[in-house]
Amino acid sequence: MSCFKSLAGILMGSLVFLGSAIGQGKPSDTIQLKPIQVAPHTYFVQGFPEMGSSTNQNFISNAGFVVTPKGVVVVDALGSPILAQKLIAEIKKITNQKVVALIVSHYHADHVYGLQEFKKIGAKIYAQGEGRNYLSSETAKQRLIASRIDFAPWVNASTKLIDADVWIDQSYTLTVGGIEFKIARVGPAHAPEDLIIYVPSEKVLFAGDLVFRGRIPFVGNADSRGWLHALDEIATLNPSIVIPGHGAYSSNPAEDIRFTREYLKYLRESMTKSAVNMDPFEEAYQQTDWSEYEGMPLFRAANRMNAYNVYLSIQAE
Repeated sequence: MSCFKSLAGILMGSLVFLGSAIGQGKPSDTIQLKPIQVAPHTYFVQGFPEMGSSTNQNFISNAGFVVTPKGVVVVDALGSPILAQKLIAEIKKITNQKVVALIVSHYHADHVYGLQEFKKIGAKIYAQGEGRNYLSSETAKQRLIASRIDFAPWVNASTKLIDADVWIDQSYTLTVGGIEFKIARVGPAHAPEDLIIYVPSEKVLFAGDLVFRGRIPFVGNADSRGWLHALDEIATLNPSIVIPGHGAYSSNPAEDIRFTREYLKYLRESMTKSAVNMDPFEEAYQQTDWSEYEGMPLFRAANRMNAYNVYLSIQAE
């Protein structure tokens, strides 16, 4: 029943959006991607700290790429096919090397709706095996239906859910042009299929949505306890640069990862007593001091939902 209500909510929100959009023309295409170089061969593009919309083409997450002598390896495909097309065009401005591989950090819409564009140019897709469960789920199908309305015309009937060519279990080392990409599963955390990608020669870690900077994290149905363990694993790698799933890159990973860690810990500490005692969620939420976070982008959009999902997950532990 709860799953049905969730899917109904997705569709209802999209129908409201559709009603408000009737009579309006096609949104102008003003979104530009500007790759930022963070290491000798590593670049990334930074999404906006806001909710996805047709106006921003669902450009709310980051994607990165590493240029090797034998091809380009991309991490994440962004949130719409047009964004992926723009990323491919920006890569071509930097190198003549073809994109040969794309690694999916996790199968959330803002990271994977551009996958089909990379398939078109021959890139091999790598993802963690739990992603198959998402792709075959009713939630994924209904989310795409809703996104074709919410992010129209940039996500539309031609936008597809794309399987990986290589499904990774726990760990995998991809070597392209002499550069190693050490891929490790750290989920269930933010998502069941979370992967981190470490490039030792660049000392760069692609952290996916395990790390957020400059905005409230999106917790959703995450395993917050597993997420905290995953952050511990990231720390053991001692990277010089961390590219998060959302927000600016970090050249001080220990300090910047602390924000995500402390936010998750605070959610758990604030919700645990009420969750265990089966006290009403609303009462627990109202009694919590959110002043440290309420001025941050997406606090109003995400924080209550984050707290509620943590409250439910603690009850299930």
